[in-house]
Amino acid sequence: MKTPRLPFALQQAVMRSLREKLAQANLRLGRSYPEPALSWKQRGTSAGTAWLQEYEIRLNPVLLLENQQAFIEEVVPHELAHLLVWKHFGRVAPHGKEWKWMMESVLGVPARRTHQFELDSVRKNTFPYRCRCQQHQLTVRRHNRVVRGEAVYRCVRCGDPLVAEK
Repeated sequence: MKTPRLPFALQQAVMRSLREKLAQANLRLGRSYPEPALSWKQRGTSAGTAWLQEYEIRLNPVLLLENQQAFIEEVVPHELAHLLVWKHFGRVAPHGKEWKWMMESVLGVPARRTHQFELDSVRKNTFPYRCRCQQHQLTVRRHNRVVRGEAVYRCVRCGDPLVAEK
C-alpha cells in the first residue's frame, strides 16, 4: 500500500504537539532533552514506535489521517515518553512505572498502552487466532512465525497462547 500524502497543516500540528510536550517535560524535569527525529514510516496496526538508539519517533500516516486529534493528543506523547524515559532512566520496561510516571506526572496524559483506533484500513491479510477470551487477528509476519515454530503469541488479557482458527 502506498503511503498517503499528509497535509502540511497536519504535519505542523504533530510537530507543534511534539515540541510543546518536549518543552513541558524539559521544564518539569529540569533538563534540555533534544527534539527527536520524526518520520512517517510506521506501517501496519501500530500507531507509532519509539526507536531508542536512533532517538526517533515513527508515526503511522494512515492512522494519523483517520484519527487526527486523538492521534496528536495520545500517540505523540506516548512515543515521546518512551524516548524521555530512555534518556532519563536508561533501559527499563517499555510500559513500566517510569513510563507511566512520565506520561501522567510529566506530560499530563493518561497512560494507556494501546490505542483504540479502528484498524480496518491498515489490517490487510490477517489471520484469525483465538484464546480463551477473544478472537485475535495476527499479521502475515506473525502468522508465518507461528507456522514455522519460531514464536508463540499469548493474549495480554487472559495469558493463553493464541491458536489458529480453522
